[in-house]
Amino acid sequence: MSNSPAVAVAPLTYPTAWHHIDWCRAERHVRSLQQRIAAATKQGHWRQVRRLQWLLTHSFSGKALAIRRVVANKGKRTPGVDGETWSTPADKTQALWSLKSRGYQPKPLRRVYIPKANGKRRPLGIPTMRDRAMQALYLLALEPVAETQADWNSYGFRRERCTADAVGQLFVLTSRSTSSEWILEADIQGCFDNIDHEWLVDHVPLDKAILRKWLKAGFVESTRLFPMGAGTPQGGIISPTLANIALNGLETVVANITDARKFKAHVVRYADDFVVTARSKDWLETQVIPVLARFLAERGLVLSQEKTRVVHISEGFDFLGWNVRKYSGKLLIKPSRQNVKTFLSKVRKTVKGGKALTQADLIKKLNPIIIGWVNYHRTVCAKQTFTRVDDQIWKCLWRWACRRHPRKNKDWVRRKYFAQEGARTWRFGVRSMEKETRWDGRSGYQWLISASRIPIRRHIKVQGAANPFDPDWDAYFEARLGARMRHTLAGRQRLLRLWMRQAGRCLMCRSLITQESGWHLHHLVARGRRGREALANQMLLHPNCHRQWHILRRESCGRTLS
Repeated sequence: MSNSPAVAVAPLTYPTAWHHIDWCRAERHVRSLQQRIAAATKQGHWRQVRRLQWLLTHSFSGKALAIRRVVANKGKRTPGVDGETWSTPADKTQALWSLKSRGYQPKPLRRVYIPKANGKRRPLGIPTMRDRAMQALYLLALEPVAETQADWNSYGFRRERCTADAVGQLFVLTSRSTSSEWILEADIQGCFDNIDHEWLVDHVPLDKAILRKWLKAGFVESTRLFPMGAGTPQGGIISPTLANIALNGLETVVANITDARKFKAHVVRYADDFVVTARSKDWLETQVIPVLARFLAERGLVLSQEKTRVVHISEGFDFLGWNVRKYSGKLLIKPSRQNVKTFLSKVRKTVKGGKALTQADLIKKLNPIIIGWVNYHRTVCAKQTFTRVDDQIWKCLWRWACRRHPRKNKDWVRRKYFAQEGARTWRFGVRSMEKETRWDGRSGYQWLISASRIPIRRHIKVQGAANPFDPDWDAYFEARLGARMRHTLAGRQRLLRLWMRQAGRCLMCRSLITQESGWHLHHLVARGRRGREALANQMLLHPNCHRQWHILRRESCGRTLS
């Protein structure tokens, strides 16, 4: 592969306002540099890698995309220790000129705690907006290297990979009658908190001075400053990629163990959660575990003695919220009991906390919770679990409805809160003037999503060698995106037709519209000016591009009037 970019990109002109940035050109420029970094990494030209990384981290387009990522994610309104957020175009424009490596000194993280399912609390470090943007900028330069060197069966915090790919690989390794039957469940004790800083500085191909400053920034808790002797703070944009780099090579180490091919040893990893499959329990305990312990010790990590165990496939094991087990020789992957219990607890807590809500408001709060959980599990054998979950949710809602009207009989309560939809006479729904939802089968009603009615859809696992920064794989990833978006927009024919008419791209920045990027439905002639709902009057734009469209239009109208 040549080091030269596939597309010649003209130098960017520096706009004076945030909404005047040409995002199409900025993305092409960054994409070109990332492809060249990946090609140089593959060929082992590290001097070229460093030179291209410097160009990217000092480019206007790289800084603009880094800031756009920071101000578009869910934590954009969560400040760091300085209390600053970038909420206006002027703030974002000013931030563009503040992203400089010379004289840069990151501020300490703001430490908060998130409750875990087991009752413990997970520490989370929140950087300042400027530090987040600097991390996002350098991540643009680090990701092509990390992807090119990554293990084939590593699926966590990587582009175009997800948990469904990890469990899909497990199915491939354990489903046959001749497959490995013994599973090593490995658990790294405090992975993010204990990675050795010196190992990261020596092995991560990034600006050493900047990386060392991030690792040594410390955190603030209860107005006190605490230093960080080890680990990458959970909450930083670049932290997952650093952890992935630290664990890269684990698959190769296991494959190089004596008799690894004889015992059919394979590794499946998602971030710091991984399993090793093999045909012998003794071989896993005597050969694999010591090798893994030495590999992790070099990085300052250790295996948890309590949670690391070897199990037989007929006994089953939990991985990423699923239970993987063979029943009479047949492999079934189902939602784990603990995952279902956690989900139902969240639903019950929402219903219990919504005693004063109207039925419509309660449905609006519950539907995203149910849809998110069902979409996560709809790629495995979950139909029976969905039916049981629907039954438990119905019981919870029935108690909620009866409690609101203690003096009414149950038949009156049923008629008020439950309606007939098709052959079902007990569906939780309310008359609504809003548009039908995706799963609504009766006009004029707002229904609670029924988990058992959502069809199971098998996931096609990503190829292990696929690299999103290699131009040779562009057609492969675009085909996967097209299939995924067709499933996402199934039932919403208008949006699907618009997406296909635009070839899956935003008509303003010409970048791909994905489920992660989101989209807005834009009317060429506004509805307030009697614009029609016809497809010819509509287009799909990225949320940021939609805002930019209207701001530029207002500015254009202002100049015309003046």
